[in-house]
Amino acid sequence: MCGKGRLTLCRLPGITSLRLLFSTGLRRSVGEGGGMNVLITGVAGFIGSTLARRCLDLGWTVVGCDNFSHYYDVEQKRHNIAEAQKNDAFRMIVGDITDTVTPELLAGVDVVFHQAGQPGVRASWSTGFGDYVAANIVATQALLERCRAGTTRVVMASSSSVYGNAEKYPVLETTPTRPYSPYGVTKLAAERLAVAYADNFGLPIVALRYFTVYGPRQRPDMAMHRLARAALTGEEFAVFGTGEQIRDFTYVDDVVEANIAAATAAVDGAQVLNICGGSTITLNEVIELLREMSPRPLNLRRQGAEHGDVFRTGGVNDLARSALSWQPTVAVADGLRRELDWMDDWLTSGAS
Repeated sequence: MCGKGRLTLCRLPGITSLRLLFSTGLRRSVGEGGGMNVLITGVAGFIGSTLARRCLDLGWTVVGCDNFSHYYDVEQKRHNIAEAQKNDAFRMIVGDITDTVTPELLAGVDVVFHQAGQPGVRASWSTGFGDYVAANIVATQALLERCRAGTTRVVMASSSSVYGNAEKYPVLETTPTRPYSPYGVTKLAAERLAVAYADNFGLPIVALRYFTVYGPRQRPDMAMHRLARAALTGEEFAVFGTGEQIRDFTYVDDVVEANIAAATAAVDGAQVLNICGGSTITLNEVIELLREMSPRPLNLRRQGAEHGDVFRTGGVNDLARSALSWQPTVAVADGLRRELDWMDDWLTSGAS
């Protein structure tokens, strides 16, 4: 793991020093074959690694940065980017955003996909809050400050957690924000910072409010990942609360396509958009779907609700459909099957 406040030059395959990131052989302009040069923060994470693969498939040049924090197993993160590292159009550095994202690095970058941040609601309370402030607010401000010099477009990950428990569903982008957790507070603060930079400096910003993203390479603390693992191993699955919590689950590939669309759409100032699956389902209904797919009975343990967990998420995609010509395509049952297949491969490979 990279220490806070310093840059580690990576020793993994496909990782290089900053000076070589846009060498003559790697750098490519938009006008040459339609390729783009993009930077992805948090590239070894769930969404970041999936986005990197998609960008490479499009023929884009990708530079990724990640600090490989120990919020969850670093080996899973290394596994996430192993395929990308085989591609000559991918380069990576390890370190905190405040060190890695320099003017030198940003030279020639068309779009920054800001996926990095401290995730999770439950750990954001008490003494954990400082980590969320540093990763979600301070690091975002440092990135925006450096991007504004060249007015580099920023497509950033926000969250439906900014809404909290709304008075009315489904929520629109104009629905009042009232975060229900410290995590949600930091995501809203980052979003507001981005809008301020857009308003003051003309920085093109698209903030995407993700709704309960799931799919292959998902974080191990998230419900769909834990459910898929429990279905294949017989491990216990903890159900927090009654299981009647309602979620607008959004498949990771749909989220990635929203990012791709946001990278190329006409943007004037700041756009804040809901990115959601378009339908809602309870956790108990998800469990029943998985029972039908599972090779063994599910071992459930029900316990009390966690502080900060909202009862419901659900959004309207109309603005994203209009601004980005984007809409979700993967139904929950199909996405759950894909995550179950990925988990089977992951466990077969010897993952713990």
